[in-house]
Amino acid sequence: MAEKLTADDRLEIMELFARYSWGIDLADKEMALSAFADDAFFDHLWQGRVQGHAAILKNLEELWYDRQHWWYGRQHLFNHFIMEPRTLEGGEEGARVRTFFQILQHNVDYGTNFVFGIGTRDDVCVKRGGKWLFKQLFVNAWVSRDTVPWKGKVLVQGRPSHLPPPQPNPGGTPPEMARQLSGAKTP
Repeated sequence: MAEKLTADDRLEIMELFARYSWGIDLADKEMALSAFADDAFFDHLWQGRVQGHAAILKNLEELWYDRQHWWYGRQHLFNHFIMEPRTLEGGEEGARVRTFFQILQHNVDYGTNFVFGIGTRDDVCVKRGGKWLFKQLFVNAWVSRDTVPWKGKVLVQGRPSHLPPPQPNPGGTPPEMARQLSGAKTP
């Protein structure tokens, strides 16, 4: 595996994120699924981990149609990409891609726009048939102080005890992704 990804690979990976966004934000199932390898898994804060195209599509359809009142008019934005080449199990060409995300929302009832959420992503992409695809997609939405992957000393106070605690999403890389990225064997 090369020490660096080529400029073409980097641009193709950024376009992968664009295909993903266009697909999920406009309920275009063909576009959305075109961003995922057949054996990909998708780990989403509210719905958990699902694997394979059928499960990913079911997950997305729940967002599009069961929660359409807060999904319609949404835009996922990605920036500050860190892309690191990886050789995955079986010698497959891949890349670990970390990025920040923001979700903008247009409220059609009030005609207003707002930031719905922010966070980080830690994904594994693979190049199959000359095309970059998501193999592992992990969403780390910042929903509490504990979900921000801060590396320094935390000096800010926690949430006041009289308020109900938010439902946290475990920060960091999922164990199976950490093993794959390190090259360790899966138990």
